[in-house]
Amino acid sequence: MSSLTFDIRILRSLLSIAETGSVTETARRLGRTQPAITLQLKRLEDLSGRSLFRQEGRRMVLTTDGQMILTYAKSILRSHDELITKLASDEIEGQVVLGTPDLYAPYVLPDVLSHFRKEFPKVQVQLQCSLSTPLVRLVHRGEIDVALVTRMNDFTGGQVVQRQQLIWVTGERSSAHEEVPVPLALLPPGNIFRDHAIAALEQADRPWRIACISESISGLQAAVFSGMAVAVLGRKALVPGMRELEPSPQFPLLPKVEMLLYKSPVALSPAAHALHQYLKYYLDPTSSGPAALTAALPPKAKTRGELVS
Repeated sequence: MSSLTFDIRILRSLLSIAETGSVTETARRLGRTQPAITLQLKRLEDLSGRSLFRQEGRRMVLTTDGQMILTYAKSILRSHDELITKLASDEIEGQVVLGTPDLYAPYVLPDVLSHFRKEFPKVQVQLQCSLSTPLVRLVHRGEIDVALVTRMNDFTGGQVVQRQQLIWVTGERSSAHEEVPVPLALLPPGNIFRDHAIAALEQADRPWRIACISESISGLQAAVFSGMAVAVLGRKALVPGMRELEPSPQFPLLPKVEMLLYKSPVALSPAAHALHQYLKYYLDPTSSGPAALTAALPPKAKTRGELVS
């Protein structure tokens, strides 16, 4: 039987390098030195007897062997982190305020919050829905603990946890997309969904007009369902009663937008840390995962650390 074993910390570094393409960025993310990360990678290659990365310009890219090992590493880390969470969850309690646009609340959060409630039954989550820009101000001021928002052009900080494709949507039997000028249902000024929609139509030289402005998904949905307008939403927000318009010269392909996760610098409670780490882990499988919960646990739980080394 082989005595080959892999350190959990090395597998976590492999995930980060695969995501970032950079040893330097991985060292920054994991709070280690660049030589330490380089040594971990060399050790993993020595243990496996395979070359895991190749250099393409300034970016490190996985080889075929590296991709195979990464697949198993993700599975190992997911099981490991789920166990850490199980062991920690009963010791964490308190209240956490989570802010998010209601564009995400119905489609992104129900599943993850349902799982979180089961894992952390003593943590009370207060959900606060608003637009991304005011939420980022609130989390920086410490008025909310954690925020999941859409990256706007002037945002700083936060961690990218997902990218979602923007799409043009209209009602199932609507002909609003054929009207000239095309009627639009948009978020208020300053939102990147709105900016991308208008920029794309301007570039296509397609006349447009505002038919609906709404801060909430329900207002945009009403305009779309009624057939009075075309809207731009993330693909996850596509529901029965809507249909996606395929990219065309009249409705150009839209970009992807980034979802950012913030934690207030004054949100130091184990409950806030647990929710932040859980969201990061659930939304971004390549993140460091709930094992990082140990940094915020009571002393008894902190001794558990990484269960595999």
